Amino acid sequence: MRTRREKTMAGACATGRVCPSQASRRAITDPAPVRWLLTGVALLFVALVLFLPLLLIFVSALQRGIGVALAAFTDPDAVAAIRLTLLTAAIAVPLNVAFGLAAAWAVTKFTFRGKQLLITLIDLPFAVSPVIAGLIFMILFGARGILGPWLMERNIRIVFAVPGIVLATVFVTLPFVARELIPLMQAQGTDEEECAVTLGAGGWQTFRRVTLPNITWGLLYGVVLCNARAMGEFGAVSVVSGHIRGVTNTLPLHIEILYNDYQFAASFAVASLLALLAMATLVAKAAVEWNQRRRLSAAAVKE
Repeated sequence: MRTRREKTMAGACATGRVCPSQASRRAITDPAPVRWLLTGVALLFVALVLFLPLLLIFVSALQRGIGVALAAFTDPDAVAAIRLTLLTAAIAVPLNVAFGLAAAWAVTKFTFRGKQLLITLIDLPFAVSPVIAGLIFMILFGARGILGPWLMERNIRIVFAVPGIVLATVFVTLPFVARELIPLMQAQGTDEEECAVTLGAGGWQTFRRVTLPNITWGLLYGVVLCNARAMGEFGAVSVVSGHIRGVTNTLPLHIEILYNDYQFAASFAVASLLALLAMATLVAKAAVEWNQRRRLSAAAVKE
């Protein structure tokens, strides 16, 4: 039995009048000049805010010649900064992947007390300034901090060393993987996992053969975003690093030191490397999105 509204819509379409669905499509379709104006404004804004600054970075890096730019990369302090940045990302990203998978699995597959509190804590790094996060680690592990004297007695260094930089980076990048997986796993539900368990699959087998294939692209998306933030983090790392040249300076900190020392060509050259890494991250992000859309389209065609 059709409702009165459905009968009215069917009668309107049958008599040649505009159907409500057609009217709604027309209502949300702006005239061509309006669409062109909005598109032009958006493109102009992106060009001024994004592309022009990136272009100026590369132009400034090559302003004194390619030899000066290459010399900035081969400088021992720059090499140490690059190595430390890659090392920090190589440690922080896998840790956040493990945490993101565990947190998303717990939030979406189980019901327990404190679930909402866990979700709120996952979002905490988004609300807290990175500088404040760095100060928290200084209060905990600094020489005059809560655990500082105990650590000094055992010759354990956290702040002004690599462990502090890794901890600060892990804290700042904590939500990225979990926040990509939680909505995805909530939308998928628990039916497939429950079916696998009913058929005799264990927990690890269910995760590896059922859950993981369904979240692969979302996981890759979170990893890409997490890695980009890990390599570009400045505030929290600046507080806990101590700015020791060649020892605790990551790429963003090294760029700041070069710029403050009026070595503009070298600072822009190193900044261009960081910009290239960011652009590579965007390309990887776009590739993940494209593969995900292609997978969804193929699944829709099969259905």
